Amino acid sequence: MVLAQASGQFLGERVAVPLAVSRSHEGRDDVEIPLLHVGGLPPEVGEPEIDVELQEVDSSWALGHAEKPRTTVGRQTLRYVAKVPRLRYGPARVPSRESPEKAVRLLAERGYTACEIDFEGGFWMDYPWAQQFGKLARRRRIVLSVHAPIAGFMGHVERDRKHGMAVGMLDHSAGIARAAGAELVVFHPGFLLGRTRKRALAQVVEQLADLRARLEAKDRAVPFGVEVMGRVRELGSLEDVLHISSRLPWVRPVIDFAHLHAVTDGAFTTTKAFRDVLSAANKVLPRGAPFHIHFSDIAYANRNETKHLPYGEGTLRAEPLGKALARFARPATVITESPGEESHQAIRTELFAALGTSSARRSSRTKASSSRPRSRRN
Repeated sequence: MVLAQASGQFLGERVAVPLAVSRSHEGRDDVEIPLLHVGGLPPEVGEPEIDVELQEVDSSWALGHAEKPRTTVGRQTLRYVAKVPRLRYGPARVPSRESPEKAVRLLAERGYTACEIDFEGGFWMDYPWAQQFGKLARRRRIVLSVHAPIAGFMGHVERDRKHGMAVGMLDHSAGIARAAGAELVVFHPGFLLGRTRKRALAQVVEQLADLRARLEAKDRAVPFGVEVMGRVRELGSLEDVLHISSRLPWVRPVIDFAHLHAVTDGAFTTTKAFRDVLSAANKVLPRGAPFHIHFSDIAYANRNETKHLPYGEGTLRAEPLGKALARFARPATVITESPGEESHQAIRTELFAALGTSSARRSSRTKASSSRPRSRRN
């Protein structure tokens, strides 16, 4: 175990730093070693007292080498630079369905460190494909998540055929997530369907709890993420999402800032607006879990989303999000839902600049493709 005295805002609480357990070129999994305050732990007799100082955070998974120890009177300090992934970034679609090898190669070439597997319109990936995709993604330090089909929501009025189909969709999404080693299954919270909001939320929580028991029995009990939606008169407000997440410890809020920008009639233009939402999510997220964020420029009307826009055509900007994220110790995964590679790259550049760092990985292409991928429903 490694013990460290945390200093500054970043390590104000117990956290875990991923340490590589194999040589860097092997690309194997990491082990998390907790960091604890050590002020009350005396050194062994005859041995120097050791401080481990955690310094600047950047967006790489690698652990830095120890610098030359500096000696003070009766005290020796070993200084380590812990490279902690503050921000992971990637697209809301697997860039190729041809093969896992091609998909991961494209993600790496474009400099991404995250990717959300896109099942909104239906399942297209089988278990062997998912296993290979996850294996290759881990080697490249690309973190994965899964977006369940749109119809895979809980909170049905009756436990009828549609409810049974939704349970099956979420079950299968969790199975793919387990096979790929994805950290989260994203799903939508459903609809009011003529009920009061209180009653609808109660049924969402009840049906999710039953789903969890089913998943545990099948060894598919992965974390789920409930997404903030972009319509003002349906389930899926920020308050709804936080309520569901607070009732079920394995469910996390997925903050879609495009949707929030739409339902607030374009209010997300300041760092404070982003920071307030992140602060609310921070209170319900488990320790060590990253913020999971969806982001793109957005068109809206009457406080309802209409479509995602190429970056720069609307009024939502990445810079204040980046500045807000810099205020939190918690890492983040940002998934871009923009309709084009050029927009993905522009958002990434602004985010990392706002955080005061360069991107963890730069695209190997000198010019981002402007091709428009399939439109994502969300």
